Amino acid sequence: MSQGAASVYLADAAATEALAARMASSLPARALLRRLGVGGTIRSPTYTLVERYPVPGGEAAHLDLYRLGDAAELDFLALDELAEAARLWLVEWPGRGAGHLPPADLVLRLAVEGAGRRALLSPLTASGRAWVDAVLREAVPGSDDRT
Repeated sequence: MSQGAASVYLADAAATEALAARMASSLPARALLRRLGVGGTIRSPTYTLVERYPVPGGEAAHLDLYRLGDAAELDFLALDELAEAARLWLVEWPGRGAGHLPPADLVLRLAVEGAGRRALLSPLTASGRAWVDAVLREAVPGSDDRT
Protein backbone atom coordinates (compact mmCIF):
# COMPACT_ATOMS: atom_id res chain seq x y z
CA MET A 1 0.00 0.00 0.00
CA SER A 2 1.46 3.38 -0.91
CA GLN A 3 1.70 6.16 1.63
CA GLY A 4 -1.64 7.88 1.96
CA ALA A 5 -3.60 5.04 0.37
CA ALA A 6 -7.30 4.87 1.16
CA SER A 7 -9.32 1.70 1.48
CA VAL A 8 -13.09 1.77 0.97
CA TYR A 9 -15.51 -1.15 1.29
CA LEU A 10 -18.20 -1.00 -1.41
CA ALA A 11 -21.25 -3.06 -0.46
CA ASP A 12 -22.78 -3.33 -3.93
CA ALA A 13 -22.77 -2.09 -7.53
CA ALA A 14 -24.54 1.13 -6.49
CA ALA A 15 -21.71 1.90 -4.05
CA THR A 16 -19.15 1.24 -6.79
CA GLU A 17 -21.01 3.59 -9.14
CA ALA A 18 -21.19 6.20 -6.36
CA LEU A 19 -17.40 6.00 -5.97
CA ALA A 20 -16.98 6.39 -9.76
CA ALA A 21 -19.31 9.40 -9.70
CA ARG A 22 -17.33 10.96 -6.87
CA MET A 23 -14.05 10.32 -8.73
CA ALA A 24 -15.41 11.79 -11.96
CA SER A 25 -16.84 14.88 -10.30
CA SER A 26 -13.68 15.51 -8.30
CA LEU A 27 -11.42 15.38 -11.37
CA PRO A 28 -12.81 16.39 -14.62
CA ALA A 29 -13.76 2.37 -16.88
CA ARG A 30 -17.22 2.59 -17.92
CA ALA A 31 -19.02 4.16 -14.99
CA LEU A 32 -16.31 6.82 -14.75
CA LEU A 33 -16.47 7.53 -18.50
CA ARG A 34 -20.28 7.79 -18.32
CA ARG A 35 -19.98 10.29 -15.48
CA LEU A 36 -17.57 12.28 -17.64
CA GLY A 37 -20.30 12.53 -20.27
CA VAL A 38 -19.32 9.81 -22.73
CA GLY A 39 -22.49 8.74 -24.52
CA GLY A 40 -23.11 5.84 -26.83
CA THR A 41 -21.28 2.55 -26.71
CA ILE A 42 -18.27 2.26 -24.43
CA ARG A 43 -16.28 -0.61 -25.86
CA SER A 44 -13.89 -2.79 -23.91
CA PRO A 45 -10.36 -2.32 -25.25
CA THR A 46 -9.59 -6.01 -24.69
CA TYR A 47 -8.90 -6.68 -28.38
CA THR A 48 -8.08 -3.19 -29.63
CA LEU A 49 -5.90 -2.41 -26.57
CA VAL A 50 -6.90 1.28 -26.71
CA GLU A 51 -10.23 3.08 -26.89
CA ARG A 52 -10.42 6.88 -26.99
CA TYR A 53 -13.35 8.99 -25.82
CA PRO A 54 -13.98 12.74 -25.93
CA VAL A 55 -14.36 14.26 -22.45
CA PRO A 56 -14.44 17.87 -21.27
CA GLY A 57 -11.01 19.38 -21.82
CA GLY A 58 -9.62 16.67 -24.11
CA GLU A 59 -9.79 12.92 -24.38
CA ALA A 60 -9.87 9.91 -22.08
CA ALA A 61 -7.79 6.91 -23.05
CA HIS A 62 -8.92 3.47 -21.86
CA LEU A 63 -6.23 0.83 -22.27
CA ASP A 64 -6.48 -2.88 -21.48
CA LEU A 65 -2.99 -4.35 -21.65
CA TYR A 66 -3.85 -7.90 -20.61
CA ARG A 67 -3.14 -9.34 -24.06
CA LEU A 68 0.13 -7.44 -24.45
CA GLY A 69 3.02 -9.84 -24.96
CA ASP A 70 5.75 -7.24 -24.49
CA ALA A 71 5.63 -3.60 -23.38
CA ALA A 72 7.46 -2.63 -26.59
CA GLU A 73 4.26 -3.48 -28.50
CA LEU A 74 2.87 -0.18 -27.18
CA ASP A 75 5.23 1.63 -29.57
CA PHE A 76 2.87 0.68 -32.42
CA LEU A 77 -0.20 2.30 -30.76
CA ALA A 78 0.73 5.98 -31.29
CA LEU A 79 0.84 6.67 -27.55
CA ASP A 80 2.96 9.79 -28.14
CA GLU A 81 0.04 11.36 -30.01
CA LEU A 82 -2.35 10.09 -27.37
CA ALA A 83 -0.25 11.58 -24.56
CA GLU A 84 -0.78 15.05 -26.04
CA ALA A 85 -4.56 14.67 -26.25
CA ALA A 86 -5.49 12.47 -23.29
CA ARG A 87 -6.51 14.26 -20.14
CA LEU A 88 -7.27 11.00 -18.36
CA TRP A 89 -5.71 7.56 -18.76
CA LEU A 90 -7.57 4.50 -17.49
CA VAL A 91 -5.20 1.54 -17.70
CA GLU A 92 -6.03 -2.06 -16.90
CA TRP A 93 -2.99 -4.28 -16.30
CA PRO A 94 -0.57 -1.30 -16.27
CA GLY A 95 2.41 -3.44 -15.26
CA ARG A 96 2.42 -4.94 -18.75
CA GLY A 97 3.19 -1.50 -20.18
CA ALA A 98 5.94 -0.58 -17.74
CA GLY A 99 8.37 1.96 -19.15
CA HIS A 100 6.07 2.87 -22.04
CA LEU A 101 3.27 4.66 -20.19
CA PRO A 102 3.17 8.06 -18.52
CA PRO A 103 3.53 7.90 -14.74
CA ALA A 104 0.30 7.34 -12.81
CA ASP A 105 -1.18 9.90 -10.43
CA LEU A 106 -3.47 7.36 -8.83
CA VAL A 107 -3.74 3.57 -8.81
CA LEU A 108 -7.21 2.15 -8.15
CA ARG A 109 -7.49 -1.54 -7.32
CA LEU A 110 -10.82 -3.33 -6.92
CA ALA A 111 -11.02 -6.71 -5.20
CA VAL A 112 -13.95 -8.93 -4.26
CA GLU A 113 -14.59 -8.88 -0.52
CA GLY A 114 -17.51 -10.77 0.93
CA ALA A 115 -20.67 -9.76 -0.90
CA GLY A 116 -19.09 -6.49 -2.08
CA ARG A 117 -15.78 -5.05 -3.22
CA ARG A 118 -12.84 -3.31 -1.64
CA ALA A 119 -11.45 -0.27 -3.46
CA LEU A 120 -7.87 0.71 -2.71
CA LEU A 121 -6.97 4.18 -3.94
CA SER A 122 -3.20 4.68 -3.91
CA PRO A 123 -2.00 8.19 -4.82
CA LEU A 124 1.46 8.33 -6.38
CA THR A 125 1.74 12.10 -6.87
CA ALA A 126 0.50 15.27 -5.22
CA SER A 127 -2.25 15.41 -7.87
CA GLY A 128 -3.27 11.87 -6.99
CA ARG A 129 -3.32 12.72 -3.27
CA ALA A 130 -5.52 15.76 -3.95
CA TRP A 131 -7.86 13.54 -5.99
CA VAL A 132 -8.19 10.97 -3.20
CA ASP A 133 -8.75 13.73 -0.64
CA ALA A 134 -11.51 15.22 -2.80
CA VAL A 135 -13.15 11.83 -3.35
CA LEU A 136 -13.17 10.91 0.32
CA ARG A 137 -14.00 14.32 1.76
CA GLU A 138 -17.47 12.92 2.44
CA ALA A 139 -18.62 9.33 2.79
CA VAL A 140 -19.36 7.50 -0.46
CA PRO A 141 -23.01 6.26 -0.32
CA GLY A 142 -23.13 2.50 0.24
CA SER A 143 -19.58 2.33 1.54
CA ASP A 144 -17.89 2.15 4.88
CA ASP A 145 -14.51 1.51 6.44
CA ARG A 146 -12.59 4.43 4.91
CA THR A 147 -8.96 4.26 6.01
